Amino acid sequence: MNAPVLEVRGIDKSYPGVRALSDVSFDVCAGEVHALMGENGAGKSTLIKIMSGVAQPDRGTILVDGAETRLRGPDAARAAGVATIYQELLLFPELSVAENIFLGHAPKGRFGRLDLGAMRTRAQSLIDALEIHELDADEMVGRLSVGNRQRVEILRALSHDARVLIMDEPTAALTEADVRRLFDIVRRLRARGVGIIYISHRMDEIFQISDRVTVLRDGAFIGTRPTAETSSSQLVEMMVGRHIEALFPKIEAKIGADVLAARDLVAKPMTRGVSLTVRAGEIVGLAGLVGSGRSELAQTLFGITPAQSGDIRIGGAPVTIRSAAQARDLGIAYVPEDRGTQGLVRPMSVRHNFSLAALSKLTRFGFIDRAAEQRLAADAVKQFDVKTSSLDEMAGRLSGGNQQKIVLGKWLANKPKLLILDEPTRGIDVGAKAEIHRLMGQLAQQGVAILMISSELPEVLGMSDRVLVMREGRIVAEFARADAHPSAVGAAMMGNAA
Repeated sequence: MNAPVLEVRGIDKSYPGVRALSDVSFDVCAGEVHALMGENGAGKSTLIKIMSGVAQPDRGTILVDGAETRLRGPDAARAAGVATIYQELLLFPELSVAENIFLGHAPKGRFGRLDLGAMRTRAQSLIDALEIHELDADEMVGRLSVGNRQRVEILRALSHDARVLIMDEPTAALTEADVRRLFDIVRRLRARGVGIIYISHRMDEIFQISDRVTVLRDGAFIGTRPTAETSSSQLVEMMVGRHIEALFPKIEAKIGADVLAARDLVAKPMTRGVSLTVRAGEIVGLAGLVGSGRSELAQTLFGITPAQSGDIRIGGAPVTIRSAAQARDLGIAYVPEDRGTQGLVRPMSVRHNFSLAALSKLTRFGFIDRAAEQRLAADAVKQFDVKTSSLDEMAGRLSGGNQQKIVLGKWLANKPKLLILDEPTRGIDVGAKAEIHRLMGQLAQQGVAILMISSELPEVLGMSDRVLVMREGRIVAEFARADAHPSAVGAAMMGNAA
């Protein structure tokens, strides 16, 4: 293996009341993909900030090419050849691909003016070098897909002659095709000698793309292993400090009468004559590719985009759902895919987020009963094991798994009959996933009907009593749990014969 391009040794970092990193060491070599794993709150984000110059360590050493250095800011990190691509892409949609790539360091011509021709030529050279044929240097970034925008971010990093590329959850918002294209680009970068630090919760990606994997837990270094010499179960045990026997703990529940019965629902353009039922105590998994209409169906059932035609029955009674408030009053709860913008008010406290969906129950004579609100939030924090310093901590400061527990808990305060979960474990670590799955099983035992939308086929197969497959706005297949094999469900999702 080559010598490390970037190395950190004995890193400590504390924030008020929190020790984020304790004696952590990590390195990445030229021409390797080194995966960094750990539960939310393990210290990955803090370590990334230190290696990218955003934060300064309290103690420890940073070395670039074996020489000790101080990365006093992002500019210093870029100058040292370290570039970071975050989950939230930092691009300007009204500028072209070339302008975004060279923003802040564009080539200059006579009299210090921008040399637009040279900028375009150099941008196109970078595009051609990585064989990204679907990109054009003159195209406006605002017109690009998420996958192509991410490729622009990678090209921008390379325009700074990056020798280390830090990729933070790079596939979180990508389609399967875009993930494959990303991996092609990563392999080309590795072949060119770029060292890549790859952060992901997705175990299958780690085994596909990485050469080594390092695990952090509770801010401490747990170990580094060659990827080829470890297994997913060993990594899980390293991350959570215990062996999770079942990531999908299927708890048997008594299945009762229909809670939801929908027939021929139409909400153009993505819901095209959908019929389905969900019974008390039943978990129905809704599988399908991105763009199949799964999330749009959930929003129709919850009244966000009301059905234009068709019938909905709740508990056997015909209903018309024209708003989220109506859906809530009918006993429906909806945990959306994008918890950050749709499910959580990040600047508000944990206490206020927990009480948002149940304010009508906490209000007397137009005033909120603060004592009742405090009790509700305290009980929920205990029930869902939310890790927070206090009920008044800002919700946006918590880890992704704890944020998801708040979104789920606030709706359960209304004691719903039907719970719609859209990507309930996206972006959260393996330990938090197991907790969410266990909670789903407990709710089913209590008679709650659950409709779960997920892009992770193992989650759908592991948790569902029945699996429905959606494609092009329609339900195209249904499987009993015993018959829901990966090949059959996957074939239905793709539109192929099993």
